[in-house]
Amino acid sequence: MFDFKEGEVFLIDKPLDWTSFDVVNFIRSLIRRFHGIARLKVGHAGTLDPLATGLLIICTGKKTKQIDTFQMQTKTYTGTILLGQTTPTFDLESEPDGFFPTDAITPEQMEAARLQFVGDIKQYPPKYSAIKIKGKRAFDYARSDEEIELKARDVTIEAFNISTDRFPEIDFEVRCSKGTYIRSLANDFGKALGNGACLKSLRRTRIGDFSVDDAWELEALKKNIIETGVSQTTLPEEKESSEKSQEQEGSC
Repeated sequence: MFDFKEGEVFLIDKPLDWTSFDVVNFIRSLIRRFHGIARLKVGHAGTLDPLATGLLIICTGKKTKQIDTFQMQTKTYTGTILLGQTTPTFDLESEPDGFFPTDAITPEQMEAARLQFVGDIKQYPPKYSAIKIKGKRAFDYARSDEEIELKARDVTIEAFNISTDRFPEIDFEVRCSKGTYIRSLANDFGKALGNGACLKSLRRTRIGDFSVDDAWELEALKKNIIETGVSQTTLPEEKESSEKSQEQEGSC
């Protein structure tokens, strides 16, 4: 039985094309509809882009106080970098804006490039990101073609392992600190090769000790929330109106 007010921590396997806020709204609406809790804090501990899948931590009620703690934990991702092209968003959400030949890139060059991104590094976030600059999101400036100055941020890449078996697609696993943009890592990896690159796919597999292997699929969680609700068909408001109706019928 869930106790949403005291707080629950849900590990969610976020589907493709859902925003993190979509997941929060989905769970909040289920709780409101099937458990009759109209006002409840629900939040997530670390955004995943719509084109990314994988582990998303959702907290409710008093457990939302733990969000900052979860956000500080090391995150692990797997995915694919596509060499030979760039995009404005650093992933496949936008059309390519540059193409580069990849036939001259050697395994030795890729290994040297990889090593540049292991340890404490400076990283510039993408123009198309939710970082706030003077009260506006960076992507709002980018969409209106306004020039902005993005400042480099200190991030830590604990591990960055690559496989070149499907070259020019580079499969990778990265373990990194809070604030790391994997889209920027992909773009920077291409630059380090004197080439271009963008992120083709991304999946978050771990946050600290939490694994996506233990996460809920949204449909399974939906079913569980409905089945443990106060009623599958009658909400508190509906109960009240139903009782009033019965009282009126009895007084006739």
